Amino acid sequence: MSQPAPSLHEKLNQLRARFIEQLPARLAQTAKLWEQSCASTEEQTRLTPELHRFFHSLKGTGRSLGFERLAQLADQAEASLTSSPQRADIDTYISELLRQLGREQQHLRSHNGQQQALAAVHSFELTGQVEPLRNKRQRLIYLCDDEPEQVDQLIHHLRCFGHEVVHFIDTETFFNAVLTRRPDAVIMDVQFPQGQTAGTETLASLNKLTDQPLPAIVLSAHSDFHSRLSAVRAGCDGYFIKPVKPLDLMLAVDELTAPAAEEPLKVLVVDDEPEVAAYHALLLEEGGMMAHQVHHPADALTTMERFSPDLLLVDVYMPVCSGEELATIIRQQPEYLGLPIIYLSSETDSQKQISAMSAGVEAFLTKPVQAEELVSAVRLRAERLRLLRSLMTRDSMTGLYNHSTTTELINKTLAQAHRENSQHAMAMIDIDHFKHVNDTHGHLAGDQVIITLARLLKSRLRLSDIIGRYGGEEFVVLLKGVNAEKAATLINSLREDFALVDFHAGDVGFRCTFSAGISSFPAQPSTESLRLSADQALYLAKDQGRNQVVVSMEQANDC
Repeated sequence: MSQPAPSLHEKLNQLRARFIEQLPARLAQTAKLWEQSCASTEEQTRLTPELHRFFHSLKGTGRSLGFERLAQLADQAEASLTSSPQRADIDTYISELLRQLGREQQHLRSHNGQQQALAAVHSFELTGQVEPLRNKRQRLIYLCDDEPEQVDQLIHHLRCFGHEVVHFIDTETFFNAVLTRRPDAVIMDVQFPQGQTAGTETLASLNKLTDQPLPAIVLSAHSDFHSRLSAVRAGCDGYFIKPVKPLDLMLAVDELTAPAAEEPLKVLVVDDEPEVAAYHALLLEEGGMMAHQVHHPADALTTMERFSPDLLLVDVYMPVCSGEELATIIRQQPEYLGLPIIYLSSETDSQKQISAMSAGVEAFLTKPVQAEELVSAVRLRAERLRLLRSLMTRDSMTGLYNHSTTTELINKTLAQAHRENSQHAMAMIDIDHFKHVNDTHGHLAGDQVIITLARLLKSRLRLSDIIGRYGGEEFVVLLKGVNAEKAATLINSLREDFALVDFHAGDVGFRCTFSAGISSFPAQPSTESLRLSADQALYLAKDQGRNQVVVSMEQANDC
């Protein structure tokens, strides 16, 4: 049986214990540096900045991890380096502080002292649990309807878009199922045979028993005001008159259950103190974000290129390169001009904080920062950047990546694939006879077809796959880690399901199909060669009668 994942409390305990374990060696090294600095004025000038940085870092780390006594001693040592006018006074004071730090370290390592210190971690835990963002697009849908005429068709459309659908024909079974396993959304008929509770009453009862209202859509034969009002009072989010158009209902469910953000916010933590970086990363991860740690400023740029963060959390005082210098380097690169940067430091001098922010950072947080303050500050600024990025990189109609962004992301993926010797497949997809759809049913109907195919691709493919609208009715998909044969099988299953979706233009119903061409990397080593190869396969699919998936000849020979 697999062990449960450690809690935030347990992770912080491990982090604090590791800090305690490593402290003796660091104190011994600092004592040696202090002795060296006493040898001459030149050595004092050379080593004082390093001593200052050690005590400043120890102050911030101690406070972040809950070791307040260590932090106080380090604070006094730091102050003495900069404010005491007499060398002899500093010599005596620093030596005494080092001895006290050593005794404090021994105390913390003792069983009782360590247990007392670890108990203090509770004050740093999040007071409210933040629900981690879900990675899966599949939704659990409960459909409660005793009329069989449309049920099969509704279930088919919902399953086409990757949802798990459970059908109930009576309200009692449905009621008990919700209490046992909460669905992501409910589709509920209003009227049931005599002796069964009405749909709206069932929903109202469930909402009183659950912590959060059920996302619910009502199906009804009545369109009058009072029927709609009773549905609203029962907590329903949507109201459809029978007979229902399956696609309209499916799109409503898609909107109702779509997460606020598809991917967790990504934060790069740059701090030369591994324990502090790990501490802040833990808090961010507990808040539903992805956090990556860098312990040397020189590694930040290459990590940013690979990780593509939504925000940087940077320590101000670091060796070799300060946080202010790192922020300036980052801001000198056009692609990172708008990237939010937040400073973290134990510096409390407001003038120094203002000076440090001259490189164009978003905020300055003082260590120790409370968990809620950190998560809130990061989320606010990272989400703002993600929104701005979305406006620039997404197609406004479908929400998929636009042409230029798709090409850029594929270029980056292939560059990494060359280094890692991995394989990917590209699919070029084109809606068949799309001009005829527009000419016959109107552009609004054509837009509905494009939006539906986009949502089908998003709901059925993985978050890691790159899905873009290449232009008009053409789409491009990069399926990561699969060969051309597997890609063709997957795209073909999407093609079969898309062909069974019922569209409507007024009272006229119609269906659409698409054709696709497949190519693969590394058989095609570049984005352009991948696209040309997939395009050639797509043209062949069109020439052979459309509504089919064709693998390019180069890949077909390799399969």
